[in-house]
Amino acid sequence: MNSDSADIGLIGLAVMGQNLALNIADHGYTIAVYNRSSEKTGEFMERCRQKEPSGERVLGFTDLKEFTRAIRRPRKIVLLVKAGAPTDRTIESLLPHLEPGDIIVDGGNAHWMDTIRRDRELTAQGFRFIGSGVSGGETGARFGPSLMPGGSPSAWAELEPIWRAIAAKVDPLSGVPMEGAAPGKPVEGGVPCTAYIGPNGAGHYVKMVHNGIEYIDMQLICEAYWLMKQLLGLDSGAIGEIFREWNGGELSSYLIEITGDILGQNDPSGSGFLVDHVLDAAGQKGTGMWTAASALELGAPANSIAEAVFARALSALKEERVEASRSLKGPDVQPISNPAEIIDAVRRALYCSKICAYAQGFQLLSEAQKTYEWTLDFGTIAQLWRGGCIIRARFLQKITDAYTRDPGLKNLMLDPYFKDVLHEGQNQWRQTVAIAVQNGMPVPAFGSALAYFDGYRSASLPANLLQAQRDYFGAHTYERTDQPRGKFFHLDWPTPDRPQTEV
Repeated sequence: MNSDSADIGLIGLAVMGQNLALNIADHGYTIAVYNRSSEKTGEFMERCRQKEPSGERVLGFTDLKEFTRAIRRPRKIVLLVKAGAPTDRTIESLLPHLEPGDIIVDGGNAHWMDTIRRDRELTAQGFRFIGSGVSGGETGARFGPSLMPGGSPSAWAELEPIWRAIAAKVDPLSGVPMEGAAPGKPVEGGVPCTAYIGPNGAGHYVKMVHNGIEYIDMQLICEAYWLMKQLLGLDSGAIGEIFREWNGGELSSYLIEITGDILGQNDPSGSGFLVDHVLDAAGQKGTGMWTAASALELGAPANSIAEAVFARALSALKEERVEASRSLKGPDVQPISNPAEIIDAVRRALYCSKICAYAQGFQLLSEAQKTYEWTLDFGTIAQLWRGGCIIRARFLQKITDAYTRDPGLKNLMLDPYFKDVLHEGQNQWRQTVAIAVQNGMPVPAFGSALAYFDGYRSASLPANLLQAQRDYFGAHTYERTDQPRGKFFHLDWPTPDRPQTEV
């Protein structure tokens, strides 16, 4: 096989890697592939020969040196391997076969601080590095993901044509994802769901925040489902029909769509609906925890995202919860006389809470760009989340429009459209949370989103007492309402005459 015969290379042939490689081949690029296990490479190449229309543009290798020789210089090599130490080991094994100026693209779910470190280390050695978030799961990788690249601008200039070609596409006028993708027949036209995010770890950070929003979005949907099931006594199929109806309106999104499908799925192993036989113990892979931890570190009020993480952690205590249910009793569920009204209230609560969840995500991005010295374009980020990714939704076009109107918008809730939605829906939102609390049903996502809204809109909060407490026991000082910001005071609280001093 001739050297320089491939446009790009890819290492890591799990399902995501295989599908992304085929997506690249579908768009006319020749791609070299390599996997640590040669058996996996052989199986994938057989799939390419037997089943894939673009399989002839996939070149398989079992030797790393031969793999790198096959790629046109400067080489572009995508890594889709497990995050953390496996990624570092893959890079170490790859470097002896590369030349200065070659480009390594990490498409895994890497921690952004690892990406910052790798970018620094590889740049010092003369290589170029891209950390690119890839969202959309297996189907997105095959037919069009949302791609969030950060790193070397010159590397992005060379990677950009490929990334734009393989990314999901949305209609330029409506922002709605364009359908019709099939193996060997990619979507033509449309706006690609990819753009340069910023230097070093910016791309992976934005992907992490995407996942944090995904956590809260899913939790909100689950709470809406549970309220209709427990309060109204609806079966899963009936609730699925409600979600399908909602998917035709302002709540239209991938997650709402699949929720309708899931709830309507009959159990293949018995009677009834499958979801009723799925154990209520949620798993997690860590990106939601990273988002919550970063919010705590940066002091960003992403309380709903954190609640979604904690809700999964609480669900995992299945055996403890079963035991506790035998001794810890709550109120009896009260009959509902107006189910249609409650269903509409839950819908409004879901949309209002969703707005707050995204507001928290973008507020976290705002704090992160200050700390890591990035300049993030929030309108562009919302644009590339409109298709391909798990949180794709119709209202992301509204977010794009909001940041187009005001690029310096401090909080999404202050945009005229979202402000009107929150004002119009807050009574039903409050009604939903109140009914849940009165009937002993946990709604941590709905409740925390409402607390965020009420806290953000409050000119005064009880933190004045909190700060006085801190000064009392720890001499942490306080500011005064009748003095300029930045002027601090301390009171010697325990002494009889209690002198106040300016610090």
